[in-house]
Amino acid sequence: MAQRKQQKDVLQRLADSGEEAFQKFIADLPGGSKVVGAANSLFARVDELTKRVRSLDPLERRVAELERRLDALTKPKPKARTTTRRTTTARKAPASRKREPAG
Repeated sequence: MAQRKQQKDVLQRLADSGEEAFQKFIADLPGGSKVVGAANSLFARVDELTKRVRSLDPLERRVAELERRLDALTKPKPKARTTTRRTTTARKAPASRKREPAG
């Protein structure tokens, strides 16, 4: 475990020194400070965008739940079977009219 911690320390120091060397190299280039400023601005914008997108997850879950509930309400419900008996009545024959003589 101690060897692993020591190895991390060496790698961390190497990464830090590499980062410092890179920053010095960029700063010495003409327009390098503008590039660093633009990169930092881009990083801040991406970070803010990431936070906003993460805040959409709970809203998406709520919308999905509401859609599920709406679907349940709008589906036609199965008709309940009725237990009442239907009776048919005999059809009455139409009454015949007497025709009056023309005249």
